[in-house]
Amino acid sequence: MENQLPNPENSKVMISSISDIERAAFYRKTYSHVAGGVLVFILFEYLLLQSDTIVNFMLSMTEGYKWLLMLGGFILATNYAESMAMRTTDKNKQYLAYGIYIFFEALIFVPLLAIAIFYMETGPELLNQAAIVTLALFTGLSAVVLLTKKDFSFLKTGLAIGFFIAIGLIIAGTLFGFNLGLWFSVGMCLLAGGSILYQTSNMVNQYGVEDYIPAALGLFASLMLLFWYVLRIFMSRD
Repeated sequence: MENQLPNPENSKVMISSISDIERAAFYRKTYSHVAGGVLVFILFEYLLLQSDTIVNFMLSMTEGYKWLLMLGGFILATNYAESMAMRTTDKNKQYLAYGIYIFFEALIFVPLLAIAIFYMETGPELLNQAAIVTLALFTGLSAVVLLTKKDFSFLKTGLAIGFFIAIGLIIAGTLFGFNLGLWFSVGMCLLAGGSILYQTSNMVNQYGVEDYIPAALGLFASLMLLFWYVLRIFMSRD
């Protein structure tokens, strides 16, 4: 029952104030939850891709303004899940929020993965390559923060502006029918890399010792954004 009690900010034990051993334990919990999120994502994705109805529906939603509706629904659902995880100390609610977030990530990935797997000759190999590159980049960027202990919170404003510009370009591309192309995907990979630096920095400097689930959710979100655009880059080669 203790984790259901309100946890005012001034009573929160911050990661920066605990011993190295306790901090390492927090990092292990956080990254194990990120890994768990990836496994659940794979499970959700496998189940969703087994349904021709879901696959065909999601593919149909990539056409014209329907994609904007899908993207808007995804943003609303994931923002709700993220805010739920952040505003409660109840672990059950945090896990529920994380599960909701993972499910909607899996759902939005359905059309991209369906095209990669079912309509491209090198689908499985391409997915493996994109996953390896994504994991390597995520690991390297996380290591930069953990080893240098540099505070990357200054990236917040730049990331917010970058994401608003990206959303504007996606909307314009959908409405006016132009392809955003390879360089947009490269730019989004850079934005995702900045988000990983920012989220890892938050884990080191901003979270309390019991906030490993919200920390994992933030890292998972950045990881999935990076994977999406790395995969788009690999698919553009074929």
